[in-house]
Amino acid sequence: MNVIPEGSLSAKEFWSIIGMRAAPAAIVAARSAQGPAGFLALSVAHLTMEPPTLMVSVSKTTSALGTIREARHFAINFLSGSQLELADVFGGRAGPKGADRFATGQWTTLTTGAPVLEGAVGAIDCVLEDAVERWDAIIAIGRMVAYRREPDARPLIYFDGGRSTLQA
Repeated sequence: MNVIPEGSLSAKEFWSIIGMRAAPAAIVAARSAQGPAGFLALSVAHLTMEPPTLMVSVSKTTSALGTIREARHFAINFLSGSQLELADVFGGRAGPKGADRFATGQWTTLTTGAPVLEGAVGAIDCVLEDAVERWDAIIAIGRMVAYRREPDARPLIYFDGGRSTLQA
């Protein structure tokens, strides 16, 4: 057992600990009158089945946060193993910024108008129900209103500082 004294955990240690869990790579995207915005999210989870609700952790410094709040919607796009380039672009590792990120990949919409990625393992379209502020993050709570699935696509997974494609 490792005890963590309050205030003693470095960012590197925090992300190393969080990396113990396998997490799907997802692009969370929204579209307002100013255009689309999105980011790579590794903290997406279900909240309840009734009503069907998901939650996403969004850093207060994420540029897409304002778009999500203004548009009152977001889509969670679960990346396939063939979409590493998109993970890098939306994760800020490479390429364009802001709305220019959407020049990479093929995008469509479902119900809300939030950007949905073609070829993703799946996408869940949500209406923003609440935004709960905690420390340096916002927990965006969204009610599912539509989804699509690509049954043959294999997910891109982050684990222990690396990433790989999950095989069936």
